[in-house]
Amino acid sequence: MQYRTILFAAASAASLWAGAAAAQPAKTAEVEELVVTGTRTEGRTRLETLAPVDVVSAEALQQRGTTELATALATSVPSITFPRPSNTDGTDTIRPATLRGQGPDQTLVLVNGARRHATALVNTNGSVGRGSAAVDLNAIPSTAIERIEVLRDGASAQYGSDAIAGVINLRLREADHGGGLSVTTGQYMTHLDGFYGRKGNVTDGLTTTVSGWQGLSLLGDGFVTLSAEYRTRENTNRSDIDPRLGRVTSRFGDADVDDLSLYLNAGKPLNDNWSAYGWYGYQKREGSSAATYRTPTDATQNIISVYPNGYLPLLKTKTEDHSAGVGLKGELAGFKTDVNLVYGKNTIDFNVANTLNPSLGPTSPHQFYAGQLAYDQLVFGADFSREVEVGLVKPLNVAFGVEARRETYQIGAGEPGSYIRGPFTTLALGSRGFTGFTPSNVVDVDRDAAGVYLDLEGNLTEKLSASAAVRYENYSDFGDTTTGKLSARYDFTPEFALRGSVSTGFRAPALQQQFYTATSILYINGVPFETGTYPSVSPVGKALGGKALEPETSENYALGLVYRKGAFELTIDAYQIKVEDRIVLSETLTGSATAAVGTNARTIYDLLSPYGASAARFFINGVNTDTKGVDIVAHYRIQDDQAGTFDLTAAGNINNLNVTKTPVTAATILPSPVSLFARQATKRFEEGTPDKKLTLQGDWSKDGWGATLRSTFYGDVLSPGTLADGSADSHTGVRGVVDAEARYTFPVGVTVSLGADNLFDTYPNQIVPALNTTGAAPYSSFSPFGFGGRFVYGRLAYKW
Repeated sequence: MQYRTILFAAASAASLWAGAAAAQPAKTAEVEELVVTGTRTEGRTRLETLAPVDVVSAEALQQRGTTELATALATSVPSITFPRPSNTDGTDTIRPATLRGQGPDQTLVLVNGARRHATALVNTNGSVGRGSAAVDLNAIPSTAIERIEVLRDGASAQYGSDAIAGVINLRLREADHGGGLSVTTGQYMTHLDGFYGRKGNVTDGLTTTVSGWQGLSLLGDGFVTLSAEYRTRENTNRSDIDPRLGRVTSRFGDADVDDLSLYLNAGKPLNDNWSAYGWYGYQKREGSSAATYRTPTDATQNIISVYPNGYLPLLKTKTEDHSAGVGLKGELAGFKTDVNLVYGKNTIDFNVANTLNPSLGPTSPHQFYAGQLAYDQLVFGADFSREVEVGLVKPLNVAFGVEARRETYQIGAGEPGSYIRGPFTTLALGSRGFTGFTPSNVVDVDRDAAGVYLDLEGNLTEKLSASAAVRYENYSDFGDTTTGKLSARYDFTPEFALRGSVSTGFRAPALQQQFYTATSILYINGVPFETGTYPSVSPVGKALGGKALEPETSENYALGLVYRKGAFELTIDAYQIKVEDRIVLSETLTGSATAAVGTNARTIYDLLSPYGASAARFFINGVNTDTKGVDIVAHYRIQDDQAGTFDLTAAGNINNLNVTKTPVTAATILPSPVSLFARQATKRFEEGTPDKKLTLQGDWSKDGWGATLRSTFYGDVLSPGTLADGSADSHTGVRGVVDAEARYTFPVGVTVSLGADNLFDTYPNQIVPALNTTGAAPYSSFSPFGFGGRFVYGRLAYKW
């Protein structure tokens, strides 16, 4: 079936391309999109830049079944991956995206050119992006977006920390009139064929999204654009029958999610030289995801009189996200000037339902408040630029600026019942499914950072353009860093050019990585001991060799070509990204009081017992990676009076990441050095995202009719197991996924669309029974296209 799907997809895209080419177009059109990301020179199009920039329009984001911004972006840009993990706590509802296989926190996200805040969540479970605290792209509704610019090149010297893999710049909609309203609803209509007997058609995951925007005039010559979106999604479940009990006991799939998003974007000229602008965004999201099923006979985690059939704990998260920015643009002493102040805050409350604290006995509550994470960021930026005559063929653009940032991070404790040890000392303690944050986990920290940059860009000759950037930043917690970048482009002819860059980059350790703490209490011979995640500079972390975190550093190399002739465009960009001292979450080091003296386990116990701990993991520097790859994008646009307009795109990414160094415990800490980043973690880095991804897409429109056919091919992804010989590994397999949509716009402005994402109901490989003995998780959470199956949808939209 999978081979037929791939062949059909390839044939469909090829025939569409060939049919359009054979139409002998009466005229062609080339879309000239001016970009502002990666350059501070005005007037460059995406094909004239010195580094590759993808431009994704609002219309392109909406012509698919998903209404999630990150999912839509991942299907539009092959170098972006956005998996759908399950049973990973808060990561089920706040999912990370990756660019060019790098960490989710190694891509800088901007809104209207200004740095956006990260989420408070640290991904601590076994998902892609483990150990990162990244920006939540789904906190911004797609209806508020005018377009997205994706800079696929290292840009720390231009924008600061986090831009190791590149930059995603979300440009908000600017309109003083007009508006739109759309309702999209759909659900999964799929067929299951489980190893343990769950077979047949399944319909679930009903999702409805209502979104709209309205442009308003502000005092005659300004604008206010209001955007709103409400989405409700029911959970999906791909768990198989549990062979122990003969029924489905688990829930493996998308979480239940309800979110409401509101955005306002405004601008107003103040006089002939100055204008004011600002935006405000808010999202409230409530999610409910499942933990691991507890069987009726579980001797430590269940009380059979409370849950005679066992129970499935549910983690319920409530997330609030605020973002606001104000600024002034104008001319000061001949310099184009942009001064802005941006604030963002992300707060996550954790609740656990359908659970109990077994140690409290039969009277234990069934739900608990488990604590809160909060992160906020205040950024002041001032940017200045002007063209200066220095004797070149064109004026040199000189840009410089400053940025100051203050960040805070907090952890709040849960209610006592979510973490305490009750009178039933032989039973597990804390709320099952997610143990609450304890008073010893409470954190309230902050830091300051300031930076300055200089950016030069101009034409050295009629055909040769170049840029140079240098940036210096100082952080209150670890010191300073300097990065630089050189880029060049040579246009041999109006149709053909070569471009390349060399840069250094950095990513500052996040406060979340420096101070995240989550522990539970174990009793050993009646004595309480903590186990969990500790700051690297805590007494527990230091006892095992933890040190203050330092910034990650990178070297980026890129070389590409641009070819355009008429309506045909082709870009090929090869790259290499070397990252040193990547910050990762270590392996858990576990002690034992009964182990022989001189063994690692006994030594760990002796080191940690003075601090009331028995096992620990912490964040560390020390992983080096080397990534090599190539991005290829081809586009052909045809306009024919008889056949209509065809937009044909073939885009692919080949990405090979290798871990070249991993840290081990010092010989002065343990008798036998132990890897702090073992095989499973290494393989997750190297093979947790597809090494190949290809998208073939055809868009057709004529009069009121339109259609989109998209085929996406994914290379094999590894879900690494815990065994050193690899026998517990699983593979998703090479897969092709086909999406299709047809639409018609009535003369009154109403558009009706029908479509299906994953039209042919493609799944990754099932995990073999030996690795899924309970039937709970038959597919890998590392699948780059998820494991939900076919999603059928309809959309009704109206523009005015």
